[in-house]
Amino acid sequence: MLRRIADHLFWMARYLERAEWRARLADVNYHLLVESPAPEPHPWAPLLAITGDGELFAQFHDEPGEARVLDFFTFQTRNPSSIRSCISAARDNARNLRHRLSSELWLEINTLYLETQGWSHAVFEQQGVYGFFNELRNRFHRLAGISHATLPRDIEYDFMTVGTMLERAENVSRLLDSKYHRLLPRLEDVGGPVDRMQWAAVLRSASALEAYRRVYGNQIAVQRVVEFLLFDPGFPRSARFCIDQLQAAAGRIEDAAGRAPAINAPGSPCGRLAAALRNTSAHRVIADGLHEFLMEMQDLCVEIGSMIFDRYLRFE
Repeated sequence: MLRRIADHLFWMARYLERAEWRARLADVNYHLLVESPAPEPHPWAPLLAITGDGELFAQFHDEPGEARVLDFFTFQTRNPSSIRSCISAARDNARNLRHRLSSELWLEINTLYLETQGWSHAVFEQQGVYGFFNELRNRFHRLAGISHATLPRDIEYDFMTVGTMLERAENVSRLLDSKYHRLLPRLEDVGGPVDRMQWAAVLRSASALEAYRRVYGNQIAVQRVVEFLLFDPGFPRSARFCIDQLQAAAGRIEDAAGRAPAINAPGSPCGRLAAALRNTSAHRVIADGLHEFLMEMQDLCVEIGSMIFDRYLRFE
């Protein structure tokens, strides 16, 4: 019984985090294009690069125009990671454990799901891209607040934390990797106004721009952005913070289950990733190869998810 409950909570949390992340990416990309129209012919294509959806998108569309990307990214049910699909999957998982959730949380998730059934291009025409994603972002903030305020801090909450933090850490690595390798095609633009604006957009995508400025001021520098989003121990969307929180929740789960601490063991994927995030710096990983570090980080996140699934979520 606990395995089934934990499985639903883990995936509900991951799908909600994935949907929120994608809504934030679309909102930030829209603002970036309004502030500084991109010279490239397909300025919405970076969203597909960040999320790794390029190959699936190509099965349905030839060119990544704005309308096509927004449809695929937001509404398309044939895309299992569209915002609508993620909200639907989160609601399906929540429905299977309504008796374990607060009535306030279930009502908010179900209401959001019902609203997605009426989403169409007419919504963009009525609200505008900015209005639509601004409202959606506020809905996810409300969901997070309700979860935080109404759910007991028990082993079930820990499975939700593990799902959220694992999804968030992987998303941060994808965001940084896509900016560093794909979003700035011309070498002469590195360090220029366009480059700085894009790095500021990266921070906005993680709701990190204001927090970054509290630490580093207004100067946007690549090394500082990487340091903040990967290694800062106090920012709630940095990779290190996420893995620290994941380890804490996983430790409580293993204690409650009476099992040896395998997930957090030094040689485990989670232990290795935690050590890498605590014992290195942006200067070092950029010098050694940021792309390689981020790819290894994504691989370890996959291994962590597989280990948690095999240990606690797989049905016999």
